[in-house]
Amino acid sequence: MFEVGSFPSALHGGVSRRAFLAASAAVPFAGTAAATPGRARSVIVLWLWGAPSHIDTFDPKPNAPAEVRGPFGTIPTRTAGVRVTELFPKTAARSDRFALVRSNVNFDGDHLKAGSIGLTGVLEGKDGAAPNFGSVVARHRGGGDLPAFVALGRGNPRDVVGPMKGFGGGTWGRNYDPFLVGCTPAGETDIPALRLLDGLSPAALDDRRRLLAELDRVARTGDAAAPGRWDAATRRAYALLTTPDARAALDLSRERGSTRDAYGHTSFGQSCLLARRLAEAGVPYIQVNWSQYVEAMTPNCDFGWDTHVFNFDLLPDRHGPVFDRAYAALLDDLRDRGMLDSTLVLAMGEFGRTPRVNGQASRDHWPQCYFSLWAGCGVRGGTVVGDSDRTGAAPLTEPITPGMVGATVLELAGVDSQARAELRVLPGARAIHELF
Repeated sequence: MFEVGSFPSALHGGVSRRAFLAASAAVPFAGTAAATPGRARSVIVLWLWGAPSHIDTFDPKPNAPAEVRGPFGTIPTRTAGVRVTELFPKTAARSDRFALVRSNVNFDGDHLKAGSIGLTGVLEGKDGAAPNFGSVVARHRGGGDLPAFVALGRGNPRDVVGPMKGFGGGTWGRNYDPFLVGCTPAGETDIPALRLLDGLSPAALDDRRRLLAELDRVARTGDAAAPGRWDAATRRAYALLTTPDARAALDLSRERGSTRDAYGHTSFGQSCLLARRLAEAGVPYIQVNWSQYVEAMTPNCDFGWDTHVFNFDLLPDRHGPVFDRAYAALLDDLRDRGMLDSTLVLAMGEFGRTPRVNGQASRDHWPQCYFSLWAGCGVRGGTVVGDSDRTGAAPLTEPITPGMVGATVLELAGVDSQARAELRVLPGARAIHELF
């Protein structure tokens, strides 16, 4: 079952006039024919909003002083000589399927700015934010019955002062923002931008002629901010309600209970499962947001990774087990379905956390060094790219910049250097060839 707005619907749904137009405008579409994709039929980005501590996760420093290494022990992985913290046993057992980068860097210590840089590859310009990698893929590849760029979570990433600017189309406009889909721990999906048309119950929407007549009436009233885009955008949003394959992709109740259990009954775990379904349906770019807010301990928060306090409580009790279970299940599921060769899976946050433990027995922001995990599409499993110094303070090898991350993602998604030059996206940035 999924929900249309706040109305539970057994695969039926409708839209209010205003919300339907808002939803239509939010669906990325291409102005030209879709380009030929590269090796990645789909890209899944697991955005660990709030910034995980690299030292307490995938770049431990067991020989460093206690104020650096923290309280967690380390365990071996399937990759000889590579250890991670004890919080990730399932991930460690699958290290032969992913590459670990330990030399990522960012250029700002503010969540919103670093997040925008991390998801666009560039500093914010005077004219606003550059487009998200997903927006670039959406513009280059286009979409079908489902949007080309879908973001899963409670909403666009933000902190208490506002949303991240690099979450969507940026200077390209709202047409290239991601289409938002929520997912509850129970696996109920929700499309918040879509609302029921006044006077239409879910049952009444089985009458397609009545629904089409209502949509035609809405179009005639002229309540469209951009009439030139009305037809194409409306068809794409409407397809979510009327196309069986599109509706099926959003319906987690079609999954076996054992599969849903494997991902874990958390919002992040079920969102990872939904990401697999969307990739299976051919959505080019899916971003799974760990949380909407960065904060780990605030009202209205679903426990982001911004662990200035309670870092050593939250990681073993929640963050570590939730990620470990969902990530391992996603890798297993993609492999078992023969999708790992055609799906790129990237897990990362916006920066790392301080090597030295702070006065609250936790860690603060640290953009100078952090990690990322890469799997699928020819990535050499069991590979470690880069290294950090003895305290995890800085890379010892060439820093892996957000621009390099973006160039790699886009290259695999079929947006080659020529296409990026034409779009004026990351000109001159090199891909991380060490992954392959």
